[in-house]
Amino acid sequence: MSSKFDPATFEVVKNSLAKIAEEMKIVLAKTAYSPILKVAGDYSCGVFDVTGNMVAQGPDLPIHLGSMPDAVRAVVQVFKDDVADGDVFIHNDPYFGGSHLPDVNVVMPAFHQGELLGYTCVRAHWPDVGSATPGSYGAVTEIYGEGLRLPPVRLYRNHQIDRNIEAIIMANVRTPEERIGDLRAQVAACRRACQRLAALADKHGADGLKAIMAEVMDYSERMMRLMLAELPDGEASFEDFCDGDGVFEDGADDDEIFWIRMKITKKGDTIAVDFAGSDPKVPGPINAPLSVTASGVFTALKMVVDPKSLIPANSGAWRPISVTAPKGSVVNAEFPSPVVYANHEMSHRVCDMTFGALSQFMPDNVMACSQGTSAVVTFGGQDPRNGNRYVSYETIKGGTGARPGKDGINTIAAGISNTMNTPIEVLEMSFPLRVDYYAITAGSGGEGQWRGGCGAERAWTVLDHTSRATVCFERTRSAPFGVCGGEAGAAAKIKLRLPDGRERALVSKGAFDAPAGSQVVIEAPGGGGYGDKAFRDVAARARDAADGYAG
Repeated sequence: MSSKFDPATFEVVKNSLAKIAEEMKIVLAKTAYSPILKVAGDYSCGVFDVTGNMVAQGPDLPIHLGSMPDAVRAVVQVFKDDVADGDVFIHNDPYFGGSHLPDVNVVMPAFHQGELLGYTCVRAHWPDVGSATPGSYGAVTEIYGEGLRLPPVRLYRNHQIDRNIEAIIMANVRTPEERIGDLRAQVAACRRACQRLAALADKHGADGLKAIMAEVMDYSERMMRLMLAELPDGEASFEDFCDGDGVFEDGADDDEIFWIRMKITKKGDTIAVDFAGSDPKVPGPINAPLSVTASGVFTALKMVVDPKSLIPANSGAWRPISVTAPKGSVVNAEFPSPVVYANHEMSHRVCDMTFGALSQFMPDNVMACSQGTSAVVTFGGQDPRNGNRYVSYETIKGGTGARPGKDGINTIAAGISNTMNTPIEVLEMSFPLRVDYYAITAGSGGEGQWRGGCGAERAWTVLDHTSRATVCFERTRSAPFGVCGGEAGAAAKIKLRLPDGRERALVSKGAFDAPAGSQVVIEAPGGGGYGDKAFRDVAARARDAADGYAG
């Protein structure tokens, strides 16, 4: 693992770049307005080189590993040399480096004495970007219906915001005051990172810093190749079906399932993942751009290959990995297919399927299927307390998959998501909703030698108004699978309990009206089990019963 740099200098700068991305996260959390950013952490921060390659990412969302570099490259491609100190760019186009429209990228170039060092980027989930439904999660059939779509545009010049661009954005969102607060928090985080990069260039020179940035990515590639080479070679296939796209065919009583198929080939220090045979695009918004699909693959492989997290997560780490898929398929979507659900639902699915395939020849390095969905619930309307419009966006936590030697974890975001709970106190202060209960669902973890993590049941009551709500769930029909003989976890359930006590099941994706006094009830899935349950330790079963985890 030779390096042309002094080892101490290289290590210090490598860690400094990672800490810059981590500091961006702190700045954003302390200055953002919306609960999904301030406390739930639905964003990612990164440092990039002059061509848009990711050099360092904060301890944020693995779901963005494959697509954030594409977002920065889109800015580089459009503006080329027309970039100056004090510029800020913004865009969210899934077909121009984005993931889905609610994920808004703010990109800022970093300079030192007039020389471009690279870029900083914050990708943050905005709770609303327009469209027909609060939260921008409707079951539409073209991307035009998903909300405001921004190609890469210059938002700031010479540190001054373009009021025309700002006005266009704020005219197309339901809660503009909250959005402008979040946007300025993103700019602040990027600006802090640019200051830190300039300080590093003061110490090491602009050319020296850029050379070390390139070496950091080369280092990750060497580490990934070395660790891949130590794992067994093999070839395996895996297939799984998704619950549907939220758009019912004419005359259909239920959403139509569709299939994803993958083949993994591991040879030496490389690994290839091919999605040939996956179904073509579907009408609803669960078609994934290839970079979103790749994020799911990269997340699983990073955990399999590097369980101690020794390899810096950057563009160099992914060079030994190829991800291919038929154009126009559900895992390599083409414009103008809608995509809003796919960013998290398809990347979850692909991540879990990668574990499932690798379990066939690397059983000691994988985990069973986790909850397999971000379990999105949104509410929106007019707050009766103050007359203002509101949008509440939450992702509900289920169980993680079991691993060799360890049970799955209860009620926590699966690895690809990594978001936190919005505290109930914050939610109830911010929105006209009441959380009636939030509890572990006993028996929802798949049985096995090691048990899958339990999911959660949660209920909201809508207070004093009619809310337009949406849900986006997978794993309502395709329960989270077990591996190596483990059993599946419990599937998701969603229902609406009306004020008169009547109940009706809700479809897994789409919008509905929740009248005043009605209750939305969800059960997030449990994780799959690992290994044959006949070998489960008797004492572990007793602990499950005592803790209320057993069904």
